[in-house]
Amino acid sequence: MNLQYLQDNNGNTTAVVVPIQEWNQLTEKYDGLEDLPQWQKKIINQRLDFVKNHPDEMVPLDDFIKELDKDETF
Repeated sequence: MNLQYLQDNNGNTTAVVVPIQEWNQLTEKYDGLEDLPQWQKKIINQRLDFVKNHPDEMVPLDDFIKELDKDETF
């Protein structure tokens, strides 16, 4: 598979590009790959709405991970 990896300015991989022909082959092989159950779509939409309406409550991912690493309860 000929994938392309996109990186941010820090060299972190942020996305993967799959050529359309290979994507089409995958979706044919694994029927329903593109379809999310309605309950998952609802959760995603709720979270996107929250982010849109409360941008001041967003935390950069790196900061969030650092906070998780500090938590010793896990």
